[in-house]
Amino acid sequence: MKVRFIITVLAFSFLCVSISAQDFKTLKDGVEYAQVRREFSGKDVNINLLRLDLRKVRLDVHHAMDEAIGTEKTSSIAARKKAFAAINAGFFRLDTSQFAGDSAGLLVIDGRFLSEGLNDRIQLLINNRPKQTEVFMTRTGIFQSVTVGETRFEISGVNRERQKDEAVIYTPAFGGTTLTGGDGVEIVVINGRIVSIINGLGNSAIPPNGYVISASGAFHVGLEAAVKIADTIKLVQRWDNLPSGLVRDRNNLDVVAGTPQLIKNSRIDVTWEQEKSSRSFVETRHPRTAVAKLKDGKFLMITVDGRSESSAGINLYDLASYLLELGASDALNLDGGGSTTMFVNGRLVNQPSDKSGERKVSDAILVTPRATIGRKKAVLFGRR
Repeated sequence: MKVRFIITVLAFSFLCVSISAQDFKTLKDGVEYAQVRREFSGKDVNINLLRLDLRKVRLDVHHAMDEAIGTEKTSSIAARKKAFAAINAGFFRLDTSQFAGDSAGLLVIDGRFLSEGLNDRIQLLINNRPKQTEVFMTRTGIFQSVTVGETRFEISGVNRERQKDEAVIYTPAFGGTTLTGGDGVEIVVINGRIVSIINGLGNSAIPPNGYVISASGAFHVGLEAAVKIADTIKLVQRWDNLPSGLVRDRNNLDVVAGTPQLIKNSRIDVTWEQEKSSRSFVETRHPRTAVAKLKDGKFLMITVDGRSESSAGINLYDLASYLLELGASDALNLDGGGSTTMFVNGRLVNQPSDKSGERKVSDAILVTPRATIGRKKAVLFGRR
């Protein structure tokens, strides 16, 4: 019995080694790439893998056109930023409205708060230190409020379409104007002071050195009654559940949300119910994009093609199992489907599933060898 147990363990160990030792090729110092064809639940899929040494590369999140809304192809974002590799990242509003590209979950770029959290979704936190990039997979929250005198107002959201009975802040990252209708009040703030109060018009200009608070319904009534021109107004941000090592590094922090978590502490833990996803989203085969921290300290980016005769896509339980085989200690799922894209060394290496080809997305995670850069990227907030 003991001999049989030893043989079983050795066989399992050999299997894990053979699976994890994919035919990776070194493309740059710190960047390894592999293409894999693998069967899952009776169907073949095509997989692309990037294995990254975070001492030799840095990771950065960039939004389409460097604004808080709008869409752009992953390959275009990477080319603009001169990145060596990239994958699509967070979920987003996918429609034909003027708000297309609005991130569906927490988005922070260089410490700038661009989109609020949603449904307690798992997040990838990236901190580029001088000699090494740190990554965390956790759930943080950012909450904003404004104070005028002794009166405080909670803010409902940031840089998105304002709904009924909400107060939304619009920063220069959103674009030139708030794109709001005339059913609210808008408070224009420059350098911490109210410079104008605009009632019943909407679509106010966003000052480059300030922001606009747009309020509707009950928020409209309360805010308008509490403020006047020239009042000092204080914007307060509260971060919850931020890893202790990042408290002093928030100005360098990038955060992008996925859903759901796949692996935690080297165990499969698919948290779709906690994150208010759906069983069908998890269990149906789709193209997928995901990221993982590996036990050896490296970082893994993966795309799985789907919706084609040559590649059937993958459900998230199979994806989690595969990532565990590859040595993942923590992993999360990013936007997939037609958004799934991997760009490496000037070309697409996967096969996006949309008939029109590569889809425009809201944001991407970019890979840049540290040897080619001398300082942290500067996010440009252009006018729309």
